[in-house]
Formats: sequence, structure tokens, C-alpha cells
Amino acid sequence: MSKSQTKSKQRVADHGEVFTAEREVNAMLDLVKQETERIDSRFLEPACGDGNFLAEILRRKLAVVKSRYGRNAADYERYAVIAVSSIYGVDILQDNVDDCLNRMFDIFDNEYTTNCKKEANDDTREAVRHILRHNILCGDALTLKQTAGEPIIFAEWSAINGNLIKRRDFRLDQMLEEHTPNLQFDLFGDVGEYETDSSGDLVLAPIREYPPIHYRRVQQYE
Repeated sequence: MSKSQTKSKQRVADHGEVFTAEREVNAMLDLVKQETERIDSRFLEPACGDGNFLAEILRRKLAVVKSRYGRNAADYERYAVIAVSSIYGVDILQDNVDDCLNRMFDIFDNEYTTNCKKEANDDTREAVRHILRHNILCGDALTLKQTAGEPIIFAEWSAINGNLIKRRDFRLDQMLEEHTPNLQFDLFGDVGEYETDSSGDLVLAPIREYPPIHYRRVQQYE
């Protein structure tokens, strides 16, 4: 049975909420198929609903992780976490955000448990939940603010030195400052406030950054 594209007439009237059908989701993602199959390629869905696009992106990324690293549980686990950490979403309704977060976690957990079996562990599961809580946010992509009025802030998760991951926080309004809507760009690229990197290039400065930590322990950042 196909999934309904609306939850209620009232939600359509109040918020213009109509979910994209699975066929259209796949057709649109096929236009950027190469990017959906890059494990660390970042995606942001500014009106993610309960995650139709984000869920399919994660499925595609995890399929690549399985094809490349499925025979090694440690490698599979690490790259599966990287795949999750590269996907971002915003929605104006909290129930959609909750549904999307749980849906994304369930997709990860089912694949992770199936592939890693006895080596799957709750530390990694909790780390993924923590990452999703920072990547799937309730807010308005038009005002670029969260429901409480604060700026939308996303965490960038960068894999470094094997099992270590580094978190840096950025404001979405600064990331979008020099870009027009519907333009493809590097989510954490060279916009907003600047700093100089080791090569002398100007790059977006984070509003906060954390020391590197093992990816299973990112929840200890807060």
C-alpha cells in the first residue's frame, strides 16, 4: 500500500503540508545519484516532513557502506555513522521532526544490527541518536530560526584519524548568506563569517567547536 501524501486536510490548510510520493522521491534523487552514493556527501532538506527524502538518501548511503565494508563489522559501523552524520533536515512541525528522527534511527539500527550482529553495540546506537538530534531540527527554513526564535544551528561531524570525529557548530543563516534558494552548494562551505585555514583560504568560521572524540562517544560532548 502506498503511503498517503497528507496527514489531514487541516494540516494542508494550515501549513501546506503535502508529502512527496516515493516514486517522485526516487526520480529526483536519481538526478543526483552519484552524490547519494557518496557516503560523506551532505544533504539538507529544508522542509523534511517525516523524512521521505532523507530516509531514501540514508538507505542509498547504507547500501554503499554494505557493499564496500559489509565484511568488516568495525569498518561498517564507522562508515554507517559517517553516512548518518551527513544528512540534515528541518521541519516546522515537531511531530514530523520526531517521526523523521525515529524513522532515520530505525533504518540505521535495522541495517547496523543485521550487518554487525553480535558486534553491534548500544554505545554506537546512542551516538547515532545524538547525531540525529542535532541534524534533524524543528524550525522554519524561511526565517532560519528554531521554534523558540533562536537561529537554526547545525553540527558538522568530520571524521578524522580513524575512529575520531570532530564536531563544529554553524548557524544556518550564515551558511546560506551568500546563496540563492535551490542552489547546490557545500553545506559547510565558504560563506558567512570567515577564518583562514592552514592553506591560507578563507572558510566559514564555526560558532563553537569541540575536541576530537571517538565516534561512539559523541554524546559526551553535552
